[in-house]
Amino acid sequence: MSRHNRFRALDKDLGRIGQAEVAQMHAFRPVWRLGLGVLAVVGALLMGMALSGAAPGLLAVGAGLVVAAWLGMAIGANDVANSLGPAVGAGAVGMVPGLVMVALAGIAGAVLAGGAVSERLASGIVELGPLTSGPRAPMAMVAALIGAVVWITLATGIGLPVSTSHSIVGGIAGAGAVAFGLGAVTWGTLAMIAVVWVATPLVAGSLAGALLVLLRLKVVEAPDRIAAALRWLPPLVGLMVGLFSAYLIVLVDRRIDLPPLVALALLPGVAGVLLTRRTVRQEAARHPARPGIKPLLRPALLIAVVMLGFAHGANDVGNVAGPLSVVLRGQGLVPAMGVVPVTVLLGGGLAIAAGTLLFGRRLVHMVGSGITRLNAGRAFCVSLATAVTVLGASALGLPVSTTHVAVGGVFGVGFAREWLDRRRDRRSDALPAAEARRRILVRRSHVATITVAWLVTVPITGSLGALACLLVLWAAGV
Repeated sequence: MSRHNRFRALDKDLGRIGQAEVAQMHAFRPVWRLGLGVLAVVGALLMGMALSGAAPGLLAVGAGLVVAAWLGMAIGANDVANSLGPAVGAGAVGMVPGLVMVALAGIAGAVLAGGAVSERLASGIVELGPLTSGPRAPMAMVAALIGAVVWITLATGIGLPVSTSHSIVGGIAGAGAVAFGLGAVTWGTLAMIAVVWVATPLVAGSLAGALLVLLRLKVVEAPDRIAAALRWLPPLVGLMVGLFSAYLIVLVDRRIDLPPLVALALLPGVAGVLLTRRTVRQEAARHPARPGIKPLLRPALLIAVVMLGFAHGANDVGNVAGPLSVVLRGQGLVPAMGVVPVTVLLGGGLAIAAGTLLFGRRLVHMVGSGITRLNAGRAFCVSLATAVTVLGASALGLPVSTTHVAVGGVFGVGFAREWLDRRRDRRSDALPAAEARRRILVRRSHVATITVAWLVTVPITGSLGALACLLVLWAAGV
């Protein structure tokens, strides 16, 4: 292999990300058309509210449910490829079982771990404490949902990939500023969320890069790959399963003591070890000389996909459940301030799962095809690092973009792979100046795309949320 081609892994992976975004836009068209219909329905509801003098609270609930349902389906359709594409492309799971698996994992994540982000979006961006008795709080959240949906629909129509989390944060801030004044917006929280948007891709990149270095040095490049795989992969998978099981147990019962927690988490961890050892031995029997990495990593990749689906549901359900809980609270359907009921989280999770099952197949097929997928090893590193990072953000109640975090993982894996190649053959370090400049430009363009996406989205959705709030308050006569 030429020295010029050996260090192009990151550029190729970034190119695949770009191709996946193009495929995502085409596959998202049915949901986009449905979004136009939703906006038409909401417009009709607002017009009816203005002309008929109907109770604004009931119409707000109707408009909020319609917009939130579409937003949930859009999230499920749009982001399923991040979770499932690598596993389908690597042959770890079939399309239909994979869609069902990710949908169920997303529902579980929404119900068990979605409360923190939902509560942050419901009451952490705009101070609603003394203002919940009037109709302005639910109206502001309806306007925030409308602003986010308008921007997502417009951006999709012009081929610009945007984050749902960024959109809803901007929409809530803009609508809240109009409804309650600029002083009601918690600018410190917005600043913290913005810092997290920058930090999480870096964290995911560091984790993914470290994991790739471990796999390359200990398994892929080992003289005896079978022995190395038996030594390293079963404990790795067992640790993944055990820690994730412990996390789930704590979510179910936060008062559990450490000894029973360890005992309960140990059982699935041991099962993961045994399953991986069986997979490695089966692959060794088929290819005793040099087994392929893809079949060896199938159990690990499958578990990482489940974790990423769970993390996706835990973080993104807040985009639906947070604002919707405030809308429902305005009619006394949600009792407590700052607490998002499990039923609302479940509804948001079901909407996301519906989008995954109804609209996800085409997108997963495109992204999981040989054109756009990462190979199994890099896909595993990126998926696991993204899942861990998003779960950490969810535990802190911070909404993040799963796609942007995954791109950070791609960068980390690419840089780690190039470092390993240079470490193996330092004579390949020297590159022509034109080639080095081209790579800098390619990578800088992806960093710029991510940065511009969230820098532009928040002001635009804030403006749209503010405009929608003015319209909603006028229609309600508030």
